[in-house]
Amino acid sequence: MTSTTYNDRMKKKATPFIFITLLFLILPGFFMTSCTRKPKAVETVASQFVVRDFNPLSNWHYDTTGEETKREFINKSIFLDYTNAFRAGFIIPTINQVGEGRFVFSFSIKNTGPQSRKFFYKILYQNESYKFHERDEIDSTKQNMYAPENFYGSWEDTGKTFAETGMIPSDNEFHQVSEGFRIVGNPRNEKRFFGEWGNDRWKRNPRVGKYSFLLIVTTEENLLPNSIPMYIKNISLLNNNAFVNPYFYFLYGDGKKLNNCIAQKSPFYLKVIAKPDPGAGIYINPNFFTAETSGKYFCKTCGQDTNLFRNAPFQQFMNYIDPTTKMNNIPVIADVLKDNYSRMDYNWNRSFYRKEELIGITATTTKAPCTTLKSDPETHTITMWNPKAEFGKWEKQNVGIETRHGFTYGKWTVKAKLTELLNKNNLWNGLTNAIWLITQEQSDWNTRRDCNKEGYLANYYGGQTDKRVKNVSYSEIDFEILKTVPYCPSYLLPPAYNNAIGDQNNIDKWNVPFPEEIIADDDKIEVACTNWDMACWQPEKFDDGCRSLSYLGKTFWMHRWDKNYRALTEKTPEPDDELFGSPYYYFQIDWEPTEIIWRIGPSKDKLRVVGYVNEMVTSIPNNQMFLIITQEFHNTKWWIGSPYSQDNIPFPKNDIVGEIFEITIE
Repeated sequence: MTSTTYNDRMKKKATPFIFITLLFLILPGFFMTSCTRKPKAVETVASQFVVRDFNPLSNWHYDTTGEETKREFINKSIFLDYTNAFRAGFIIPTINQVGEGRFVFSFSIKNTGPQSRKFFYKILYQNESYKFHERDEIDSTKQNMYAPENFYGSWEDTGKTFAETGMIPSDNEFHQVSEGFRIVGNPRNEKRFFGEWGNDRWKRNPRVGKYSFLLIVTTEENLLPNSIPMYIKNISLLNNNAFVNPYFYFLYGDGKKLNNCIAQKSPFYLKVIAKPDPGAGIYINPNFFTAETSGKYFCKTCGQDTNLFRNAPFQQFMNYIDPTTKMNNIPVIADVLKDNYSRMDYNWNRSFYRKEELIGITATTTKAPCTTLKSDPETHTITMWNPKAEFGKWEKQNVGIETRHGFTYGKWTVKAKLTELLNKNNLWNGLTNAIWLITQEQSDWNTRRDCNKEGYLANYYGGQTDKRVKNVSYSEIDFEILKTVPYCPSYLLPPAYNNAIGDQNNIDKWNVPFPEEIIADDDKIEVACTNWDMACWQPEKFDDGCRSLSYLGKTFWMHRWDKNYRALTEKTPEPDDELFGSPYYYFQIDWEPTEIIWRIGPSKDKLRVVGYVNEMVTSIPNNQMFLIITQEFHNTKWWIGSPYSQDNIPFPKNDIVGEIFEITIE
């Protein structure tokens, strides 16, 4: 703690102050257009002291995004530092960003009482972008039941309740107080997120988005047992088996009524952004490969060395292969996109081969890590490719990458050029381009909020007879983009066409023309947007079948097969040439506490909504998730009514390439 008089500081600043004043008189237009407007100094008065000049980030003067923000008061921002964050969790800031490795907050206090005395203070922070309001909507005197879920914190050592200022003389002068703090994971030090070796802060990483800062200054009598309760002094403690959000307590609850207690919220905010570098390396999880297979394919940016384990933001994604989704594939190798493969070719090959000639396979994943992925530190890109097949080595191989650091909520934006899906004849190459979020870990520390009506279905693959449980840790939010048809209003093709698909011996039947709804969207692929809510019935408008939902004047049709189906899906037809024929495209999953919005567009400032759900129709996940980007050979049995069957799509003749340029979570 340091103290200086307000007058001493003002004397030192007198000359530059006069000069600045003259400049304002002479060049008002210049300053109005070229300087960031500073908020007015806030001065808060209690009966025995006054607080002003609260600056939560006095040693952080940067906007590391390199972008000027137009929002008032959000004039400081920071990128998360991925160095050693895999096990330590994200720390804001790190020693790579600030020499002392912490923010310094400061404020000035004037003692207006009759004698010198100590004062007591506490810093609080809270993520404002992804929170529930602190007050209950119906009874504003009560805390919102979900407010304890907000990401808020104070000192890392929660046992440190209030800090002392030292003796402040009653001299009618302001004295400056300063101290350091950091924003860290698991700020309440909850035992739920502890592991074998201690506090696993990465299990509740700081959220991205805008942070506010609240300064509490009080006198000693308010720290007595009958005043500020211990569960507010120490935010790790429970009250009646529940946490109490200190923002609620001091801004709306009993703390607002305390005499000689000032709660001053700073007009400054800090915007936190995550931007994992695609060129910073890909870690290979040893659980998926043998040591003999792995080593010879490793390189500096793809492997298992200590540096990649600690710092690589990505790992190679290995799909779970469901053996029940076996395909009977035609024994043909072709490049659908480049070989001018036609609908006639498709229909001929579909009917030409006898059943015993078909190749029984499931989609696979690589047996040799780093052979279908490349992380380039010079271009800061990741290139991935589905490898070509060979006669006798029949394989349709999925490929993908996965982030290694989990977050709860955020706008997840991907800039990528994934493979085109249709050729100029509008034939599908069999791939699904997927950008999706998935639970970081199925474990007790990562469970979702309780489902209080019937419960969740317990398992992803549990089927109709699966048991129901109060909470689960599985969550998933998807973009799946492929050639199929809308689920509704007519989600099945006419019976004649479905019968023809199943009768490969009758050449006349497969000549049934496509329905008009497919012909109308022949050049389009479907952008399917899905939330896996594990069939929790709690949302007020939970339903199955085909239901409409409006958002910003646009109607989306939601589909759920039945009330035990674990996901809700919407589809929007989009031109394949635009999404995947252009040099790159943007895809965004905007995951909020009460809604999910899917957007796509040619640039980040020209995104359009292609999917929307909210808490009224589906359970919004609140656990920690990873991002995955894949090019996958989906079994079209999952997509009933699809005009082309995966079984009848040729094996790839050439590598099918996708590129990832940028990922931002904010």
